[in-house]
Amino acid sequence: MNFLAHLSLSGDDPDIMIGNFIADHVRRVEWEQFNTRIIAGIELHHKIDFFTDNHAIVEASKERLRPYHGKYSGVVSDILYDHFLSANYIEFHPGKPVEKFANEVYGLLNNRFEELPAGTQYMLPYMEKHNWLVAYGEREGLQQVFNGMHRRASFENDMHHSVDHLYENYEDYKAEFYAFYPLLQDFVNSQINSLKA
Repeated sequence: MNFLAHLSLSGDDPDIMIGNFIADHVRRVEWEQFNTRIIAGIELHHKIDFFTDNHAIVEASKERLRPYHGKYSGVVSDILYDHFLSANYIEFHPGKPVEKFANEVYGLLNNRFEELPAGTQYMLPYMEKHNWLVAYGEREGLQQVFNGMHRRASFENDMHHSVDHLYENYEDYKAEFYAFYPLLQDFVNSQINSLKA
């Protein structure tokens, strides 16, 4: 799962949300600079990734993408799943439109900007300017995200054509997301409840 899912699955704890968001920009040896709740968020991020990367439903999506995207098929599937979450957000998080959630997230991250690692500080202004969390839900915004990833990737890739591949098999990916995301929600809720206990 990508940024929107990680943020949305963080519950109502701002520290958990920050940790879940920054995890990919923090090395294990740097964890000690954060409070215990942010560290719990970082750990939750990695648990979400493990659950997702090893689930048969997600593997079906990646297998369909693999002929086009090879080693990047997992990255592409993460963003495609964020597309379905953004486009249908209120179905999975009732009472909160994705636009409102995104504004709350940007407010939190900007208010605590100095706590964020350098990589996140560098990325956040671009994320907010282009409103990635909402843009995922629209074809044009999704295309812009993949265009940027295509340019930044270390290896030759076809990610700028990911949106075309999505729409060629749109209902298949959507069905897989709808089957998987509630399972992920249940898994994360159990993890958060254990933290509260």
